[in-house]
Amino acid sequence: MANYEQLRLRNQLCFPLYVCSKEVVRKYKPLLDELDLTYTQYITMMAMWEHRQLSAKELGTILYLDSGTLTPVLKTLEKKGFVERQRSKEDERSLIISLTPEGNELQDKAAHIPAAMGKCIDMDLEDLQTLHRLLHKFMDTSIK
Repeated sequence: MANYEQLRLRNQLCFPLYVCSKEVVRKYKPLLDELDLTYTQYITMMAMWEHRQLSAKELGTILYLDSGTLTPVLKTLEKKGFVERQRSKEDERSLIISLTPEGNELQDKAAHIPAAMGKCIDMDLEDLQTLHRLLHKFMDTSIK
């Protein structure tokens, strides 16, 4: 009889990552609902607050999103007045994303979210820092 130990749910790396990701996004939801943002729109805005202006390609790389996922997010954020999308004057194939004054103001409204999320996760700071470091290590080495 074959041994299927490798197929046990508890032995999978993907399962706890999936559950934790889903739960973290669920905890973000009420905070983001106040800003009328989805989680993907929120992380897009965080990248924009940090960089102010990026090409769509650069933004996709930062967020690990392909253009099929990113394009509708950017269109929605543009309709809400938070970003502008314009073709590059140097290269018409390149789409430049810029933060608007309204998008900049949204940063003030979102500033409380990281602290509020910190209160939702019942882990000590050292464990959270270790988890953060390990997840970034995984991203940097495994997701290319």
